[in-house]
Amino acid sequence: MNDQPRLPYAEALASARRTFTTEIAALQALQERLGEPFALAVDRLLACKGRVIVSGLGKSGHIARKIAATLSSTGTPAFFMHGAEAIHGDLGMITPQDIVIAISYSGSAPELLTVLGVVKRMGASLIAMTGNPESDLARNADLHLDCAVEREACPLNLAPTASTTATLVLGDALAVACLEARRFNSDDFARSHPGGALGRRLLTLVRDVMRQGDALPLVHADMPIPEALAQMSSKGMGMTIVVTPDKRPVGIFTDGDLRRLILREGDIRFLDVATGMTPNPRTIAADALAVEAAALMDTHKLNQLLVVDESGLLTGALHMHDLLAAKVI
Repeated sequence: MNDQPRLPYAEALASARRTFTTEIAALQALQERLGEPFALAVDRLLACKGRVIVSGLGKSGHIARKIAATLSSTGTPAFFMHGAEAIHGDLGMITPQDIVIAISYSGSAPELLTVLGVVKRMGASLIAMTGNPESDLARNADLHLDCAVEREACPLNLAPTASTTATLVLGDALAVACLEARRFNSDDFARSHPGGALGRRLLTLVRDVMRQGDALPLVHADMPIPEALAQMSSKGMGMTIVVTPDKRPVGIFTDGDLRRLILREGDIRFLDVATGMTPNPRTIAADALAVEAAALMDTHKLNQLLVVDESGLLTGALHMHDLLAAKVI
């Protein structure tokens, strides 16, 4: 006999909707009572000469860790400090120039109250985020942000659910307000996320992914097409670049050009590459963003793009596959 608990489909959806409704109501109530303490907290974070230390225990600790990560990635240097570890040595990481954000829904976590005392003696600022304005943590902090909720989404009104959501959103609101005040932009975000997709898109330059030197298929305009095809095949770019003796590109001869030339001329064995090349090929600078090259190639339906310097001399070439391999697109 299988005694594994099951919840009928309709009941599962009804439960989920109750959770959504409860947590949405908690956020709406929090939004409506936002006021001067929030604005003052943003001012303090913007004026901070040190770092922002976000601390908590249990579920509040998980929320604190995420808020610290969000602050750090949006222009406000921050790190997480576990409330229990703080009183066993980690308080040594705090300086008088720092701001501590202490998170405890009850406002009575003994570890954080110990932290409060040390922080106050040290001269650092303390912002408390609690659901109890009358708690010791709230009353003794420099600023208190009220994240109280009417009830938890948990039907027992015990498991932190709506309260943790409200606290997390309040932390996000602080981070975004600071981001906007600092005029933090997508380039700044990419610099703090160099390993992510956005970082690759916004930090990768054409020179980082282009082919150059012996990897380039180069021919002169008077080269017979069979020889040009050999060069094209050996370099695997689906094209060959037609250059002057000083390596100034005058054309490009692609697989598509080859097919069109055969249809037009039939026997191409005795023709030179200038007969079938596409003149005035599209180019880009090596210092341009790779994502710009991708956009140019997409706009003009190109698989290849030449890279030139300020004087128009060839320095490299890109194939769409190079951008795919670099995960720029």
